[in-house]
Amino acid sequence: MAKVVHSRKACSVNPLKMSQPIGAALAFMGLRGAMPLLHGSQGCTSFGLVLFVRHFKEAIPLQTTAMSEVATVLGGYENVEQAVLNIIKRTKPEIIGIASTGVTETKGDDVLGYIELIRQNHPDLRNFPLVYVSTPDFKDAFQDGWEKAVTRLVEELVEPPANPARRDPTCINVLPGSHLTPGDIEELRTIIEDFGLEPTFLPDLGGSLDGHIPDDFTPTTIGGVGVDEVATMGDAGWTIAIGAQMRAAAEALEKKAGVPFRLFERLCGLEANDELIAFMTEISGRPAPAKYRRQRGQLVDAMLDGHFHIGGRKLAIGAEPDLLYDVGSFMHEMGAQIEVAITTTQSPVLEKVPAEEVVIGDLEDLEIQAREKGCDLFVTHSHGRQAAARLKIPFHRLGIPMFDRLGAGHKLSVGYRGGRDLIFQVANLIMADREENHEVTTETWRNPWGPDSAEPAPEEAGAAIATSLAN
Repeated sequence: MAKVVHSRKACSVNPLKMSQPIGAALAFMGLRGAMPLLHGSQGCTSFGLVLFVRHFKEAIPLQTTAMSEVATVLGGYENVEQAVLNIIKRTKPEIIGIASTGVTETKGDDVLGYIELIRQNHPDLRNFPLVYVSTPDFKDAFQDGWEKAVTRLVEELVEPPANPARRDPTCINVLPGSHLTPGDIEELRTIIEDFGLEPTFLPDLGGSLDGHIPDDFTPTTIGGVGVDEVATMGDAGWTIAIGAQMRAAAEALEKKAGVPFRLFERLCGLEANDELIAFMTEISGRPAPAKYRRQRGQLVDAMLDGHFHIGGRKLAIGAEPDLLYDVGSFMHEMGAQIEVAITTTQSPVLEKVPAEEVVIGDLEDLEIQAREKGCDLFVTHSHGRQAAARLKIPFHRLGIPMFDRLGAGHKLSVGYRGGRDLIFQVANLIMADREENHEVTTETWRNPWGPDSAEPAPEEAGAAIATSLAN
């Protein structure tokens, strides 16, 4: 069991974590026709907007209440009201998700009261979904903002079933954690549908940020789960929650609508996906399709091939708690040793990370400890690229933001195929690093006796090359 400790530095030097408000904003982007609204200054929203645009390489819908110094002191009701009215008039969204920021939380704005006043002053908005979540960015992290937003969406939008005794066993709710990519969600959708079940994802980034091009421009999200679909989640037979961060949302859904849930703390690796497939078989009453038996065999074969390269590696990994536990555990199962584990916020899952300790810190902590402990594999998001370059070790990009590579939204780690692909990505990085730093030069391969020596006989050259390979 890992010991969880906090970095004792006075400030974050090279930040690893991202703030709660943008975690909540990303969760709202998983709904169809949504417009996330950050209640704070324009700068707060601009930073989040740039981060998401660079990561997903897509147009990102994100608005702000544009709080000034005066509005912050006097209160932000007028800014919230004007922002809501402008958004509805100009973009015609299906839902507006409001997330607070540090400046408005410090002031103590009563946003729930503001929303009630807006509904009173504008009766036409009485039934319009305005969902508010408190996400001060001076505490907690990205994962916490996502968790709170999804829980609020469940509490606000899900309707209790008309007849709890007549649930539809073929309908399954899925509450994915913030560590899952749109590609992961699409993979899970395929797996669940292959068992004859109908999944509803909340949020559904696989439908809104998967990189597809719409027929017409829309200023809101261009896909995702609809508000009407979320309302019917109380009629489902089961809820699947992925990541420890989704426990609160699953419990809220069970409390409000009576839907039982199963929590999967990780879905990367052989054993984790065996449990998922077994659960799918249990609730659907169907045997596992043959293609998943084949995919399982491919993962086992990849583990056999990859462990020669990954096994024994000293790993330094920095990520949000659920992502750290998910991928870190799989790398440990592949034979890597987690020498350094850095995360962003507290979570009960951290104690299960297969490492001596997990530090709630920043990328500077990750780099310093990786150097001290002689790590030879570096895993974190794109802001860790300079640290990996200084350490001169292979760097695998993981999580948000990933702005210096294409396809971040389509990276896959769940399912048997996700585990297989992750092994190949990491093992290929290690192999490429060995090629760049090989001991035997290309010239030596041509002539083991050196460039100035006479060319040996073919049988002598073969014996020399065999000796070089053996060494």
